[in-house]
Parts: sequence; structure tokens; C-alpha cells
Amino acid sequence: MSHYDFKTIEPKWQKRWEEQKLYKTYEDDKKPKYYCLEMFPYPSGKLHMGHVRNYSIGDVIARFKRMRGYNVLHPMGWDAFGLPAENAAIKHGIHPAKWTWENIANMRKQLKQLGISYDWDREIATCHPGYYKWTQWFFLKLYERGLAYRKKSFVNWCPSCATVLANEQVVDGRCERCGAEVSKKNLEQWFFKITEYADELLEDLKKLPGWPEKVKVMQENWIGRSEGVEVYFTAEKTGKRIPVFTTRPDTIFGVSYLVMAPEHPMVDELVAGTPHEKKVKEFQRKMEKLNEITRTSTETEKEGVFTGAYAINPVNNEKVPIWIANYVLLDYGTGAVMGVPAHDQRDFEFAKKYGLPIKVVINPQQGELRSESMTQAYVEEGILVNSGMFDGMNSKEAIKAIASFMEEKGFGKRTVNYKLRDWLISRQRYWGAPIPIIYCDKCGIVPVPEDQLPVMLPHNVEFNPKGTSPLLECEEFLNTTCPECGGPARRETDTMDTFMCSSWYFYRFTDPRNEEKPFDEEKLRYWMPVDQYIGGVEHAILHLMYSRFFNKVMRDAGLVHVDEPFTNLLTQGMVLKDGAKMSKSLGNIVSPEEIIEKYGADTARLFILFASPPEKDLEWSDQGVEGCHRFLQRVWRLVEELLPRMQDPAADEKVDREVRRLVHKTIKKVTDDIEERFNFNTAISAIMEMVNGLNSYKERPVSGKVIKEALESLLLLLAPFAPHITEELWERMGYQKSIHLMSWPEADREAMADDEVEIVIQVNGKLRGKLMMPADVTEEEMKEAALKHEKVLSLIEGKNVVKVITVPKKLVNIVVK
Repeated sequence: MSHYDFKTIEPKWQKRWEEQKLYKTYEDDKKPKYYCLEMFPYPSGKLHMGHVRNYSIGDVIARFKRMRGYNVLHPMGWDAFGLPAENAAIKHGIHPAKWTWENIANMRKQLKQLGISYDWDREIATCHPGYYKWTQWFFLKLYERGLAYRKKSFVNWCPSCATVLANEQVVDGRCERCGAEVSKKNLEQWFFKITEYADELLEDLKKLPGWPEKVKVMQENWIGRSEGVEVYFTAEKTGKRIPVFTTRPDTIFGVSYLVMAPEHPMVDELVAGTPHEKKVKEFQRKMEKLNEITRTSTETEKEGVFTGAYAINPVNNEKVPIWIANYVLLDYGTGAVMGVPAHDQRDFEFAKKYGLPIKVVINPQQGELRSESMTQAYVEEGILVNSGMFDGMNSKEAIKAIASFMEEKGFGKRTVNYKLRDWLISRQRYWGAPIPIIYCDKCGIVPVPEDQLPVMLPHNVEFNPKGTSPLLECEEFLNTTCPECGGPARRETDTMDTFMCSSWYFYRFTDPRNEEKPFDEEKLRYWMPVDQYIGGVEHAILHLMYSRFFNKVMRDAGLVHVDEPFTNLLTQGMVLKDGAKMSKSLGNIVSPEEIIEKYGADTARLFILFASPPEKDLEWSDQGVEGCHRFLQRVWRLVEELLPRMQDPAADEKVDREVRRLVHKTIKKVTDDIEERFNFNTAISAIMEMVNGLNSYKERPVSGKVIKEALESLLLLLAPFAPHITEELWERMGYQKSIHLMSWPEADREAMADDEVEIVIQVNGKLRGKLMMPADVTEEEMKEAALKHEKVLSLIEGKNVVKVITVPKKLVNIVVK
């Protein structure tokens, strides 16, 4: 008998699949389509176990759907622009393009070693000019529709690296790369007007029943829609209007101070030439070093400075002090908030810290609040007090009444506010898609004409240790001609946020080699939307939000036909070792290459799918990997041992029925687990039980016909999980056509029917025995057998049988007194 030699089997089949183009996909109207997509990776150089899990999950779904008769699109590509390539260029003197393409080659090789069923003819890389030409084309479409605009914006600026940093790159007020102190800088930057679609992005979450609820909640919170009133306070010193957004107009009479963002343009005017100017300026400089995440964190202590200025509350003409504080941001709301310490916990803590007045304007339904004895803000519903004509009104009713009052008097207006901010796409980086804009002294901002796309990244550039973009010093790139007047002009040197590249890649997979347009509309119509999208929950907000926004813009431009790009979403859990996420710093990395070398790709796939449901975190176990390898060896031996018996004549019919029952119950279980729940772990467990069951019949009289059916079914069920070993054993069974092109087995209901059923016997609700009876047993027969059961007879002797309750084919409960 031969042994399971995965080191020979796996390369053999990978080579043959590639030669036969087994997974190449075409449009086919005769079959239902299924678009299965895992989030494409950044080509960092090596796959990690999180990748293996993500792509193995997608591959099982793709292979299963093919066998179920679907025309499956299962592509792979590379999210290839980004900062790590530039860091490598600075650190190692390697051009980002060389570093990236070498990494792509290595990761492609690793994916092929895993036996993932990709149509490699559709491979894309976002850093290829054939791709970023269309990224630039889409930018122009947004620009044409008034959705791409340029404005000044405060950004994190590292003076040492001379570049903008994302919030995540600022650690304790310093640049994570060089350690220099970070400041705020007001720079001209490009934005996409995602806020134009805020309501639709929120409302259309209802169209996504196939998304995890937690992801939809995260998106809902990120959009942060809130209805309220924009109230017009007035600066006492200047007479200028200070708009303040509030969702609680019922508390307007309880305002005891206003808080502005330190960077609010009115602050400098209010403190100019006053004794408070120095302190305010010091506080502003301090805030410049903090990013928004730190400033608004619930863990950050709220701190502020009095400006010395006052504002007038429009509803009662009261004068309230104006403060600036770390927790108010210019880009959120109006950049100013009203402080109502009696009825907002954050305001309460701030007022207590700085000795500001606390004014009660809502009492509980029962009782009365006294500000001096309050230990926390009262935020529940109640009855208005100290609120003029609104005293005695329920606070919920007062929200509407006071909003109407303020609109009538011109004190404010009802409005909707969003936490969602427009998408800042400018990056002061080289390794990204150049923004296709030209600046002309005569014509101003001029979009690059479509026939001049792509705006190519120049290759011959120098990377300096400071990390500034080499595009700033590349004369051949920088200097150009204005497309409108023909005069001298200069190119935009910012490149696009890499999220722009990943916001449309799923379209390109439908027609990846089209040089005339980003995709053929008919091909897109055939394949879109993506039926199953798979990736980490860390992408729940930005990537998914931007892709949804992009899709809606392109739908409105008449380029796509769907409202939402991803029908179903699966967010897989992390792979942990020793209770922590695998990382170099913790020294708990497990290399996929080492596992494949030692056990084979099928074992790696099987373990990562068997160890946990896909949406849960997975704890790595070396023993678990060895267990999965032993299981595949058992499958190999079982098939090898039973192959010669496929010609055996008819045997014991009862044994045949038992084997077929095991086989078809397993088919039903595995089918349901994959199709309805993606419970791959329980599906694999059922296949393992089937193997154990078949092993127990090896010495019993089973007909060759049933053995053949059992082995075929076993290999077909295991094929999506372990594609190499099943392909090899399928060939050894005498089949020439690939197992992955075969139809999925159908469960036979008659074969699943039990010959016998187990009947539970209870006396007064307590278990007293069990009986095996014919599957067609009647309730009368169940009662009769239960009452004659040896243990039951001793328990009911001398007692009165009140009644006998039956559950057909399951249970008899004898009630006695």
C-alpha cells in the first residue's frame, strides 16, 4: 500500500491545474453566477496565518459553489501602493517598485502552494499603470461631479521628516518614525465629498441583511447622524454669531458656559490684546501636538482655558463665559459646543474641575434636584424648571417645542449633524497614484485630460532620509504644460490615499485587461455585486465605507447598476497563539511555509478551518495541526484499503443500508453547514465521523456498489477543504475529470431514514430507561413496550398510572401516583 506523500502530490496537482487553467472563468448565462472575493492583501513579502485563514475560507466557498453548479468568479490581486515600500526604499536603498514586485512574486508563489482556486489570469496590482490609469480616471469623474475639491486643512506635521502624518503615526505627540515633536499645519489638500452621501450610506445599511450586525453598527456610529438645532449665540465683544449644534434644545436655559475648539478662527480675535491671550496661545500650541484620537478619547482628561470673553444666550440673554478645551474639534459640528453641566456628564466633570456654575433645568418626575448636592449629571427624561415659558413641560416634548420657538424667533434652526467628515485623499508620498491635476498661473486648477492618462510615476527618483516625497524635486514630473492655454504649469505632487485604489478593485476583476475603459458594462452587470466578501473586521469602517460611497457615486454617474457592492460579508476572527495575536515582537509567529513544508497545504488548510468557526478567533495548536495531518493519513489508508473492494458483489442489505445512512446523513450535515452557516469546523467534524464510521465497516459484508458510493461521497465532501489529496485519490479511483469539476453529492432522504429509533422512557418526568424500536413504531406500541420495561415495572408496582404521555418516535412519560 502506498503512503500519503504530500510533497509529491501537492506540486503535481498545482502544476496540472495551472496547465489546464482549471479555474479560468468566463461569463456564462446558462449558469447562475457567484462572485466570491477575499480582501486583497498588501504585498508585505510573506503570507501570515491570518492570510491563510482568510483565503482558505474563501476557497472553500468558491469550490463548494462551483460544485453546486455556479459559475464562480474567484480572483486575486494586490493592494500595492503604500508607505512600507517607501520606508524600505529609505532604509535599504531599494526602489519601491522593485520591493513591491518582488514581494508580489513571493506571495503569489505562496498562494499557489496553498492550492487556492484563483483565476490567475485576472490578477491585478494597484501600482501597475494599467490599473492606476483608471484610479485617476475615477478621480476625474468625482471632480466633474463636484465631489472632489481642494481646501486648507489642519494636519499632523513632522518637521524632521517634512511630511504629513496620519493620526495613527503620532505616538504621544511625536513622530513614530523619527521621534520628532509633531505640530499642526494648515495645508491645501484634496477631499472627496462623502458627506453628500451620508444619509444614503446610513439608510442603505438596511439593504444588507447579509452583513454582521456589529459591522453595520460600527458604520452607523462612524456616520453618526444626529438631529438637533443649530443655536445662534452672540460674542459679546464682537457681536459676531457663534453657531452651536445641540441635540438637547430642552436644556438651552441651563447653559452656563460655551466651549470652542482651540483652533476655532474666532478665538484669536476674542483674546487679542487681552490678559488671557498668552495662556490661550500656550494652550493652542499644546493642542497642536495632540491628534484628534487622543483629544477626544474618553480616557483623556478634559482640560481647557478661559478666553476672558463672553457669549449671549439668545433665549434668555444671559451672559456665559467662553472657554476653549481639548475635547472640542473644529471639524466636528460647528467647532463650538454649549456647556450644560447639570444634564451632561462630560460638562458636569468640566464644570466641577473649573468651578463653573451648574444650573438645573430638568427635574425628575418625582423629586427636585439641588445643584450643590449633585454628584453626577441628570440625563434622564423629566420636567422642565427654570426655563421660562416652558416650565412644567415634559423634556421630550420640550425638545420639539423649544426647537420650534427658536426657529420662530430666529434664534436657531433645526438641522442634521454628522460625525462623518469628508474623505481626505491627499498624501505627501511618492508611492501612490498621482492626483491628475495641473496648476496653471493663468487657468488655475486644471484636470489632466483623459487622453493623457495615466499620469505616470517617474522611476528615476531619489529617496532622502527625511522621507519627503521625491516628486517635489523631480523636474521632469513637476514641470508640464497647461492643457488649456499651453503655457508652463506644474503638476500636483500629492498622491492618492491607497483606500482610493481599493474602493473600486472589485469592478476591475470583472474585466482586468480592458485598455479602453475601466471595465465593460455588460461584464460588470453579469458579475456584480460581489456575492460573498471576506476579510478582517479591522476594515469594517474605512475600506467598506469608502467602497460603498464610491459605488453610489459611480451608480449615479451611470457606470454601475447596483446600490451596494457587497451582498454578504464575513469578517473572520484573528489567529492567536498563547492567547495573543501573532506578532514578531511577541515571538509567537507560526510561518505558513514551515507548516506546508512539514505537513502539507491540505493539513494547514484543514486545521485553520477546523479549529474554530470562521467569525471567531482561532487559537493555534501544534497538536491540532498534527491531528489534522493524521486524519488525512487515515483518509488515504481508508481509500487505499477499500479501492479493491469496489467490485465486490451484493452483500448484507442491512449493512448496506447502515453505510448508506451514514453517508447520506453526512452529505446533508456538511451541505447545510457550508451552505447555510459557513460552519466549516462542524462540517469537517462530520466528515471525520464518517471516516471513523466507514473504518468500522471495513471487515463487514458491504457491497462494492455501496463502497464506491461511500468513497466518492467522502472525497467530494472533503474536496473544498483539502483539494490536493482528494484530487489524487479521485484519480486513483479511475476518474480522469478533476474532482473539482464534479457535482456536489445530493443527500437521499430515503437512504437517511433510520431502521430503528431510540425511545426514551420516563416515570414522572425522570429518565428511567431507553428502547430501540422499529422506525415505523406506533404510539400504542411505544406505550405497551414502555409499560413492560423491566425497570419501569418495579417503579410503578402498587401505584396508580394516571396517564401515559407520548412524543411519537421519541419519548414515553408514565405519570403515576
